[in-house]
Amino acid sequence: MASIRFLVRLIAAWVAALCVLLATWSSLDIDRDFPTIFTLMWFVGLLLALARGVSHLYRVRTIAGRIDAETMANRQRRRVEVPYDSEETLDIVETVVRGVPDIQDVSAARGGLQVRGVIHHIAQAATGVPLRKRRPSDPFQRNTRISASVVPADGTCTVLFVCEPDSGAWTDWFNPDGGVSLEYAEILVRALTQRINERRHRERADARQTSMEKELTAAQLSLLQAQVEPHFLYNTLASAQELVRTDPARADKMLGHLIDYLRRSLPRMDGSLSTVGQELERSTAWLEIMRLRMGERLSVHVDVPESCLAYAMPSMMLQTLVENAIKHGLEPKPGGGGIWIRAACDPVGLSLTVADDGMGLRIDGSGSGIGLKNLRERLRLTYGNAASFTIGNNFPSGVAATITLPVMEGARA
Repeated sequence: MASIRFLVRLIAAWVAALCVLLATWSSLDIDRDFPTIFTLMWFVGLLLALARGVSHLYRVRTIAGRIDAETMANRQRRRVEVPYDSEETLDIVETVVRGVPDIQDVSAARGGLQVRGVIHHIAQAATGVPLRKRRPSDPFQRNTRISASVVPADGTCTVLFVCEPDSGAWTDWFNPDGGVSLEYAEILVRALTQRINERRHRERADARQTSMEKELTAAQLSLLQAQVEPHFLYNTLASAQELVRTDPARADKMLGHLIDYLRRSLPRMDGSLSTVGQELERSTAWLEIMRLRMGERLSVHVDVPESCLAYAMPSMMLQTLVENAIKHGLEPKPGGGGIWIRAACDPVGLSLTVADDGMGLRIDGSGSGIGLKNLRERLRLTYGNAASFTIGNNFPSGVAATITLPVMEGARA
């Protein structure tokens, strides 16, 4: 019934137009009959209009799968909800409109949140020469205007697409557009939906990638920590074993310090952040063990303000620097030497230095092994580029190594 009403309305429009022409002719008081040529032209126009009407109905059914007042209209409107802000939505909509086949004269009014374009019946080159007809068998096809308006809401937007012929609405009664507006309205909705789905897919993929990177980082930190902990533990146990054979009394003191060291170390082997105070207690316990081993060859100097003790830092980093100073700087030096632990802090960050007056940096590369390599890698994984580690010669002899750390939110008491 909708198809029949559409064709009847088309015929009625042409009949009404003929009646208007006849009335106008009669009002002119011309002493002759209405010209036959005009009647013939009207009849040919009516036949062409009916042919376009039938083609319009066929194409509408092909595109939409149904024929009703909404699909038969020459001027189509579509609303699409977009879960992004107005700027992002306008960028997506502009990309979608520019991707429509045969569209020209695309302009975007960012202040008004609108995008407009025209689909020409005959595409024009830059020189104005016609390139091709979009529908060469249909000389009555009108150009199609496309406009898209973005209506912002709370965190989302509504996009309104309008596709219509570029002639007045009264021409729709005489010249159906052949389903062209419906076709482009469907193209716009599908293209916008696809863009949104692709964007959501990328967001989900990025979220999965970020989650995987976090898990990988945690696994790398755990591996690095697992490498560091046995490194110190094995060396200390070897020293204790040696003292048990040579000096049981000193070995008893060493084992006491070892117990204290392990008590402070084991709870932090998960790679989580510790504090300067906890790390200083751990390193002091270890240094007491080394003093029992080295005797008067080792002197320890600690200059850490109380205000710095609550600052957060990765576990075992201070211990790494202390052991490197002993192993590569003071133990090989005849007569031994001293080790200094200094700290400075402010509301922005923490600076922690371990210095010795030992052998210094040597050409053979001693002191550049797994301990310092792991320290640099843990700093990178934990702080990114916000932390730094420097090592250089101490004056007049030895090595000074400094770690600079930012204050992490909620990491300082």
